[in-house]
Amino acid sequence: MIQIWHNPRCRKSREGLAVLEATKINFEIIKYLDSPPSENELTKTIRKMGIQPMDLVRTKEAIWKENFKGKDLSNKEIIKAMADNPKLIERPVVINGEKAVLGRPAENILSIL
Repeated sequence: MIQIWHNPRCRKSREGLAVLEATKINFEIIKYLDSPPSENELTKTIRKMGIQPMDLVRTKEAIWKENFKGKDLSNKEIIKAMADNPKLIERPVVINGEKAVLGRPAENILSIL
């Protein structure tokens, strides 16, 4: 089943949700701030996206600036930071089987449906 890692307070995330709703395809909403993905889930999703962990980090978040910015972190450490602080995860992330995409812009979602 298709999943969207969603933050209802985020405009971009709401736009991604609207794209999914318009397709009439069944999907599951994961409010990732309430139910954060594990390090393992993040690792698998990043692999499906074909990106580096840093590409999924919200570097403008205060948590990042205060605790991680300027440090030489390994990919594993970056993933741990996102698992421990889900606000650092860029959104929305949409997963469809072995494919995943960042829904920024929201039209990116259509490429994996």
